[in-house]
Amino acid sequence: MSAAPNNSSSAPASVSSVPPSGSNSAPGNSESNGLSIAQTLPPGFASITAPPQTATSFFKIAPNQLITIGWNLTSVIATPTSLTLSAVCDNGNTYPVGPDESGRVAGTDTQVIWDVYSYNQAHPGTQLAQASYTLHMYDDRGPTATARAGFMSPNTALAFALYTPQGYTPLSSGWSCTGCSSALSTRPPAVATALLVSILLMVFSGMRILRRLA
Repeated sequence: MSAAPNNSSSAPASVSSVPPSGSNSAPGNSESNGLSIAQTLPPGFASITAPPQTATSFFKIAPNQLITIGWNLTSVIATPTSLTLSAVCDNGNTYPVGPDESGRVAGTDTQVIWDVYSYNQAHPGTQLAQASYTLHMYDDRGPTATARAGFMSPNTALAFALYTPQGYTPLSSGWSCTGCSSALSTRPPAVATALLVSILLMVFSGMRILRRLA
């Protein structure tokens, strides 16, 4: 009876070349899904494509005034399962961005539509304020995740402001411009100005006559 061949000297084909999770012996990061990312690669990041980043954008809190926030992921090899977007107000409050109460969208999404007016209607006790905001965007690792090769770093680059437009009030309903009234009150009436100029001309003319007679 012949003995079974000994294959211990050759590398088994079923052994993965990816080191176990948490190992520091290999030059790459390993994840539970078997993805291996070289540590020499740069960290991934999100670039905001809308609204424009050239200046602070102002958005109305009004019906049918939808806000579109768009982005592109660069150098992100480990596609996140989801992305979370939140608006952090200057007053310290944080609000979810988008149609989901959690502020989450799919990791493959590249934009979200935000109806701020509908949000305020549905949350009378925690409405969005007229103030400045900063968008916080991060992946499954959370808002304080450190930069890591191939993974998206948290993004806080987008600043914007929300405001509520004032309704139109006709003059017949008693509207008045307070600033205009105060400005007019500081100016002498046209008649008084003309009278002052006439008096000065008379004084100067009388002085000339007196000099000629002297």
